[in-house]
Amino acid sequence: MIKIYKYGEVAPEEIFARVTPTMNVEGIVADILADVKTNGDKALKAYAEKFDGVVLDTLEVSKEEIEKAYNNADPAFVAILEEAAKNIRAFHQKQVRDGLKIEKANGVVIGQKITPIEKVGLYVPGGTAAYPSTVLMDAIPAKIAGCREIVIVTPTKSGDINPDILTAAKVAGVDRIFKVGGAQAVGALAYGTESIPKVDKIVGPGNAFVAEAKKQVFGVVSIDMIAGPSEILVVADNTNNPTHIAADLLSQAEHDKMASAVLVTDSMEFAQAVSSALEEQIPNLLRSEIARKSIDDNGKIIVAENLLSAIDIANEIAPEHLELCVDNPFDYLENVMHAGSIFMGKYCPEALGDYFAGPNHTLPTSGTARFSSPLSVDDFVKKSQFTYYTKEALEEVAEKISVFANREGLQAHAKSATIRFEKEE
Repeated sequence: MIKIYKYGEVAPEEIFARVTPTMNVEGIVADILADVKTNGDKALKAYAEKFDGVVLDTLEVSKEEIEKAYNNADPAFVAILEEAAKNIRAFHQKQVRDGLKIEKANGVVIGQKITPIEKVGLYVPGGTAAYPSTVLMDAIPAKIAGCREIVIVTPTKSGDINPDILTAAKVAGVDRIFKVGGAQAVGALAYGTESIPKVDKIVGPGNAFVAEAKKQVFGVVSIDMIAGPSEILVVADNTNNPTHIAADLLSQAEHDKMASAVLVTDSMEFAQAVSSALEEQIPNLLRSEIARKSIDDNGKIIVAENLLSAIDIANEIAPEHLELCVDNPFDYLENVMHAGSIFMGKYCPEALGDYFAGPNHTLPTSGTARFSSPLSVDDFVKKSQFTYYTKEALEEVAEKISVFANREGLQAHAKSATIRFEKEE
C-alpha cells in the first residue's frame, strides 16, 4: 500500500528520498563495451544469443521488412501514428532556430552558425514492452533538425522487430534499423561495427545497462541524458475524482518496479481516497506485479498545508512528469521551477504527453529537471561561432589584446595580435 506522509511531521530526507538502483552494472557494462569495440558484429551476435536467446544471421532490418510491417499494420493504428507524428512535428518545428550575424560599422562581423549533427543513433526499448511512441519522439526532432542519417537500435527476442516499431520508424522517416539492444547496442553506435555505423550522438531511454553504457561512452559520442526510472508527481486538491488521480499515478508505476509515483495534496481525506482507489485498480492491470512493487516501494502521498506549499514540494523533487490537477492551472504555472514536462488541469493525463499532444516524452529524471530539459530539436544541432575583423579593426584593439594576454602570462597570444602591425626591419 502507498505510504502517506504529512509534510512537516516527518524528516525531509524521508519525504524527498529518491529511488536509487541497487544493481552495480558498471563493470559488466565496461566489459561489454570493450568486447564490442574489439570484436564488432561478432560480439553483437554473441550477446543476442546469450541475452535474448536468438541467433542472428544479419543485424540490419531490410527495407522489405519495414515495408511489409507498414503495409500489414492496422490502418486505424497507422492513422493514429500519423496524427501523433503531425502533432509532434508541429510542436518541434517551432523549436528550429536560425543562426545569428552581427555586423559592426568598422567592418567587424561576428555570429553563430547552426549545423545539424550528421549521424544520430536512437535507442528504442523493446524488452518488457515495445515503444513505437519513442520512435516518433526521438526521430522526428532529429529529422526536423536536418540530421543526415538516423539509425535505430532495438532488441529482439525472436529475430524480428516488433512491427509497431517498424511502422513508426517508417512514419518518422528513420534511415536504418538494427536488431541490437542493451549496452552492446550503445557500444556499437559509439564505436561502429562492420554493420552498424558510428554515430555522433546517442539518444533515447533504456534500462540500467543502457544508461550506464551511455554514461561510459560519453566523450566518444554525445548523449542526450542519463535517464533513470520513470517518475510522476501529481499536485491535486480534493475537487478531483480520486479514481482519476490513482489512474494517473499508475500510468507510471506500471512502467518499472523502480518507477516513482507521488501525489501531493492539501487534503488528508483525499489522500486516503486515492490510496483506496489504487488498491482497487492495481489488481486489474496487466502489469499489476510491476505496479504493485512500484507503489509499495517507491510510491508516496504527501499532504501539504496548501497548493502553493504542494508546488514548493514538487519543485524540491523536480519530477520528470508533473500534473497540476487543479482549477485554473495557469495561475500556478509561474510557481513551477523544476519539472520535465507539465500537464495542466484535470483533463490532461500524462499519457497525453507520452503519445499524442506533441511535446516530447524523453525527459530528465532523478531530479535532473533542476538543470536539464526535454529532448528537442536543439539536441540534434550544434553551434559554431564565427568572427571576421578587417586590418583596421584589429589594429584598433591589438594592444588591448596584448595587455589582456600578458596579464595571463601568454606571450604568444599577445604577439599574434601585435605582430601584424610591427614595422619590418
